[in-house]
Amino acid sequence: MIKKILLGVVILALVVVGGYFALGGREGLILLYANYMKETPAPNHEVVWQQGPDAPPVLAAGEKRKPNIIVILADDLGFNDVSFYGGGTAGGLIKTPNIDSIGKGGVNFPAGYAGNATCAPSRAALMTGRYATRFGYEFTPTALGFQRLVGNSHGMSPLPPIYHADREADVPDFRQLGLPLTETTIGGMLQKAGYHTIHLGKWHLGEQPEQRPEARGFDESLGFYAGASMFMREDDPDVVNSKQDFDPIDKFLWAALNNGVRYNSSPVFEAKGHMTDYLTDQAVAAIQANRNRPFFMYLAYNAVHTPLQATKEDYDALPEIKDHTLRVYAAMVRQLDRDIGKVLAELKAQGLEGDTLVIFTSDNGGAHYVGLDDLNKPYSGWKATFYEGGIRIPFFMRWPGVIPAGSTYAAPISHFDVFATAAGAAGEAVPADRKIDGVNLLPFLTGGQGGEPHQRLFWRSGPYVVVREGDWKLQVDGTQKLTMLYDLATDPAEKTNLADRNPEKVAALQAEIADFQKEQVKPLWPALMEGVVPIDHPLNRPWGEKDRYIYWSN
Repeated sequence: MIKKILLGVVILALVVVGGYFALGGREGLILLYANYMKETPAPNHEVVWQQGPDAPPVLAAGEKRKPNIIVILADDLGFNDVSFYGGGTAGGLIKTPNIDSIGKGGVNFPAGYAGNATCAPSRAALMTGRYATRFGYEFTPTALGFQRLVGNSHGMSPLPPIYHADREADVPDFRQLGLPLTETTIGGMLQKAGYHTIHLGKWHLGEQPEQRPEARGFDESLGFYAGASMFMREDDPDVVNSKQDFDPIDKFLWAALNNGVRYNSSPVFEAKGHMTDYLTDQAVAAIQANRNRPFFMYLAYNAVHTPLQATKEDYDALPEIKDHTLRVYAAMVRQLDRDIGKVLAELKAQGLEGDTLVIFTSDNGGAHYVGLDDLNKPYSGWKATFYEGGIRIPFFMRWPGVIPAGSTYAAPISHFDVFATAAGAAGEAVPADRKIDGVNLLPFLTGGQGGEPHQRLFWRSGPYVVVREGDWKLQVDGTQKLTMLYDLATDPAEKTNLADRNPEKVAALQAEIADFQKEQVKPLWPALMEGVVPIDHPLNRPWGEKDRYIYWSN
């Protein structure tokens, strides 16, 4: 073992010396080290899901079966990536009939919001029913080398990011950073209610044994703990890759990731085929295994997050798309929709369609660093901004016989409502020992309750804080000392800043933000970088003198 380590050190030293000059100084060093540290998964092996009863439970007279609950979460899927509202990827060329069917067969939320504009805090809000800033999970856990790389890279921006090197000593190893153990997850709540609970795919809420899904309320977990994964091996004969050379994030992911998964803390082994197909096949198998008992499934796809990798079959099916990156991305959307259709079809095949609440959404909006236009159309902004494009996401629910088919619920709702809605569907009360920000939406959808679930919604990432109240939305970028007021009723794309014309409204909303801030806690770890994110164009487009941007903390 010692000889192996010493040999590795020697090899690494030789590689680093050459790579430092070949790849460009610090960036080359970080990328080579990330590649060296990449874990090699074992070959794929079969996963045997825990089998439920051979027959459905016998119910007493008047007793109703607890419904199954499935939450399907896409990764970085933009509002315009689904065709429900008349849009669709590649100028509407790619349709998403299966995703759309959830909204058409139930309810769509045109003002459905993410809990945050980046992965981990958004997932923390969904999983707990609370603003993640209530318990300090404000920033995405990120490797120090990655933060140094991104925090010291201009990319194509004329403005440099702000990197707080002095804070490095206060940041633990990112593998120690996870959802606080004091928080209750949807899985934990439903597990106590007698549900068999299943996690598939991305977790991103902690990697230590006590932070993993199987320790946080899930009976079974098959997926990966980190914030991203390869979909296939880079050299797989059936894969088509698209690399964004202008994006330091993309460079790091290609160097650092593998396509491995774990089943309940097992050693890492390869997914079979493309990750999206693999997770779908396993979800179908898990439904079959649990068809005779109530189950909760959290199906957290990593599509369409970078690195962009499509199957050759899906790529070859889209010859009319000439741009290579757009074609790979569109193929991934096509595949994701088809696979969600397989999950829905299995529910129907097992006779579970009417006994299952299905919720579909995305963790945040589409990312500017993919380099594609219109992912969040008609909204401005991207992932890592609190403009509508970063936080307004596809959001649908379906429960035949309970939620009226083809309905629309226009009032703003948020990821954290999933927690309370799942509790309501299961007939359970939410925890009474803490503030739950989410609301059970079912009474609002079935006519049992009037009004709106939320008077206002808030978002915070470091000095960047936002509130929506009615149609008014106030954005405060503390780094730029910039205050932006928008009327979403007349300006949903947030083009016209009305702050100077409405000082009283600005003051009132600033007071609401101040009250909100009093209830939040200090972040569990500090943000090391504040990156410059353009509002009106992707990362690879030229910047103009009047381009809008915000500083995003992480």
